[in-house]
Amino acid sequence: MTRLNTTLAAAAALALSAGAGLADDMGKQDFVEGCAGCHGESGMGQGSLAELLTVEMPDLTHLSANNDGVFPMLEVIHIIDGRTQLRAHGDPMPIWGTVFKSRLMTESGMMGGAEALARGRILSIAYYLESIQQ
Repeated sequence: MTRLNTTLAAAAALALSAGAGLADDMGKQDFVEGCAGCHGESGMGQGSLAELLTVEMPDLTHLSANNDGVFPMLEVIHIIDGRTQLRAHGDPMPIWGTVFKSRLMTESGMMGGAEALARGRILSIAYYLESIQQ
């Protein structure tokens, strides 16, 4: 099996394992490392950097409640990814799709599978956020 096929198979396995808890654990870890500084470890918008920003941090634990009880999965994925929507100049939200893909390409030297793995990490964060809804 080629390196690309192995990578794509791993990405598919990650996506399929989302319900089994693996993606939640990975999503939580990525959230704590990349998002908690602004959104807080609880996701309630009280991160240590939040007071330094010019925009109010949303409470990520009420996304479903604010959407008639339905978690807005696709919208959340698009916001985290950041590459598929128009952004105003100076938007403080990092473009995690680019960040994850760039890190994977730098760390592993692979090109083809980095996109699939970046999308898997974004999906894992979205599943984690879905799991903390109140």
